[in-house]
Amino acid sequence: AKAAGITAIARPPSNSSIDIMRVMDRGVDGVQVPHIKSRKEAKAAVASVKFHPLGNRGLAMGTRPSNYGIGVELDQYSKTSNLDSIVVLQIEDREAIENLDEILSVTGVDVFFVGPSDLSQSLGHPGKANEPPVSTAIRKIFRSIAEAGLTSGTASFEKQMEKAKKEGCCYLYTHLNNVLNLGAENYL
Repeated sequence: AKAAGITAIARPPSNSSIDIMRVMDRGVDGVQVPHIKSRKEAKAAVASVKFHPLGNRGLAMGTRPSNYGIGVELDQYSKTSNLDSIVVLQIEDREAIENLDEILSVTGVDVFFVGPSDLSQSLGHPGKANEPPVSTAIRKIFRSIAEAGLTSGTASFEKQMEKAKKEGCCYLYTHLNNVLNLGAENYL
C-alpha cells in the first residue's frame, strides 16, 4: 500500500493492546477497532495506537514503521507517528448507542464508523440494516457524530454510497469484490 501511496488501515481482531500493537508495528497507517462500547474502551484503543504522552503504545525501534531504527530519531518518530496515525472506532452494538455521547467525547479518534451488520444483529434484526429500528438508530448515530463536529464512516455498497454521503459520511468502506464487480460491469 505504501509503495502505491495508499493509506493502509488494518482491522485488528479486538481492542486488545497486543492486537493493535501487532498491526501498527507492521507499518499500517492506522487501525479500525471493532465493537467499541464505552468511553473506557475508546480511550484504550487510542492509547494503544499513540506513543507517550498521548498513549502507551510499545516503543519498538526495530520495526518497519520506524525504518528498523536506521536513520530515525526516537523523538521525531514518536511525534510524527502520533500526528499521522489514524484511529477508527466501530460503533456497532446497542451498548455503544447507550454510551454514544461519552464515546464521542474521547480525543484522538479520527473516524467513528457505524457497522450496520453487527449493529442490526445487536438490535435484534440480524442482517437487516434497513429495518426501521436499525435504520433509525444508524441515522441517530450519524446525526450525533455530525453534531459533535466529528467524522463518520460506514460500510457501503456502491449503490448505497450516495445515501451514506448524504448522511455525512466521508469514510466509506466496501469489499474489494464489490469494486471488481462494478469495474467488470462497467467494462462489459
